[in-house]
Amino acid sequence: MKRSDMPHPVRVTFIQANLPVSPVPAIPEILLHTAGPASGLWRLAGREEADPAPYWAYPWAGGAVLARHLLDRPEVVAGRRVLDLGAGSGLVAIAAAKAGAAAVTAVDVDANAIAAIGLNAAINGVDIVAVAADIIEAPPPEETDLLVVGDLFYDHALALRAMAFLRRCQSAGIEVLIGDPERAYLPQAQLKRIATHAVAEFGAGSSGGMVQAGVFSLS
Repeated sequence: MKRSDMPHPVRVTFIQANLPVSPVPAIPEILLHTAGPASGLWRLAGREEADPAPYWAYPWAGGAVLARHLLDRPEVVAGRRVLDLGAGSGLVAIAAAKAGAAAVTAVDVDANAIAAIGLNAAINGVDIVAVAADIIEAPPPEETDLLVVGDLFYDHALALRAMAFLRRCQSAGIEVLIGDPERAYLPQAQLKRIATHAVAEFGAGSSGGMVQAGVFSLS
């Protein structure tokens, strides 16, 4: 898709006007702006391949399973500094904040996602720092205790880059949690499953929209 030239206030206005607010399936504690058939996302994101796909506009299973896990196990994040990598809608970041994290940063490459995260955080009454950046070639983030990653293992090249970054973070003393419905490029041999939940997956119509997704730590 073609990269949108919309300024940030216009992005916000578009999302407010075209993506209704609704509870996340299986996570009713959290409300999100979510796209529907009439949302007209192409007007926001454009139509050419250079722009990121609008993953932020839908609930995906990897983020959903992490959010469910953090809300059910608030001790995982309580008092800790959390970074949500590839944050999309901000679902996992919002869950971390609701569960008692000391500080939460959400990072995504898509400027539209950053606009959505700000709106979604406000709806849920939490404070999140949203940053538009690609950090997976960078050094491990400073002032981070826990890095959470949902739905980054759908592409082979991206999966390799992401795992290299996560290993660097682990070596720097940052705990890493991954949420994923066992997509093709999830390196399960390098992971340890710590939880499983039935959560919604956009596009999983054959199973009623619900899939079994896992929360994993690095082994």
